[in-house]
Amino acid sequence: MPSLQSLRRKIAAFKNTQKITKARKMVAAAKLKRSQDRILAARPYALKMRGVLSNLSQRVNRASHPLLQKREGKKVEVLVITSDRGLCGGFNGNIARKTTEFVRECEGRGVQVNLSIVGRKGRDYFRRRTWPIRQEWTGIFDKLTFEHAIDIGGDLTDHFVKGTFDELYIVYNEFKSAIQQRVIVEKLFPVDTAAEFGTAQAEGTTGGSYFYEPDEADLLNVFIPKHFQTQTFRILLESAAAEHGARMAAMDGATRNAGQLIKKVTLHYNKTRQTAITKELMDIVGGAEALK
Repeated sequence: MPSLQSLRRKIAAFKNTQKITKARKMVAAAKLKRSQDRILAARPYALKMRGVLSNLSQRVNRASHPLLQKREGKKVEVLVITSDRGLCGGFNGNIARKTTEFVRECEGRGVQVNLSIVGRKGRDYFRRRTWPIRQEWTGIFDKLTFEHAIDIGGDLTDHFVKGTFDELYIVYNEFKSAIQQRVIVEKLFPVDTAAEFGTAQAEGTTGGSYFYEPDEADLLNVFIPKHFQTQTFRILLESAAAEHGARMAAMDGATRNAGQLIKKVTLHYNKTRQTAITKELMDIVGGAEALK
């Protein structure tokens, strides 16, 4: 049976842990509000750009721009978006499992796969695996800006144009609500109108062509890289908001669990203390009876 002193130490440790988890929950809730506002503001612009590119990609010559050209698809790169910090429940574990499933599926088709990682947790996880990591970015979520999307998007577009890979997929957590995230596998390179924007939308687009000013090539050279940078920024914002939501939910659960443990150990402490007091009283009474 544990001593009263050890039980008191356990209760104090649980209370200290509860204070930490409660504070982390409040911090995550504050960050979630800011991240949620940013993603809700960025989504309409990003989705509108996807619609514009959907329209353009059906009217222009796909061979006129390297980011629109479809290749054989023997080399695939997977951009994995994870967090830099832990204590966020299954946020990173779900990403790791989904990425592992997708990579093994690609390898089953005889496709060569490379990884690019955003976030320390994903980097540490996949460094212990056999798949090669081409590029990694860490520490960007503390002060996430559009410049990070330009850096990541620029690196990916350059290597796609050079032929380092034929297709690019992104695995990330999509923000649905404060308590719900959904793991998404999304194809970015090359643009696939039917797959990315929906067959019904593609079929519903009217025919005809546009007059371009200054010309079609200049428009595509500016718009398509900007589109991929915008989509990258949206995905980073989605992941950041989902991370804060997952951490807030995880810390809320940890706080409740700590409270239940405090109640359980306190009850055990009181029973143990009552037993000890009863035993001492019985010893005193027994001693008094023996002196009579």
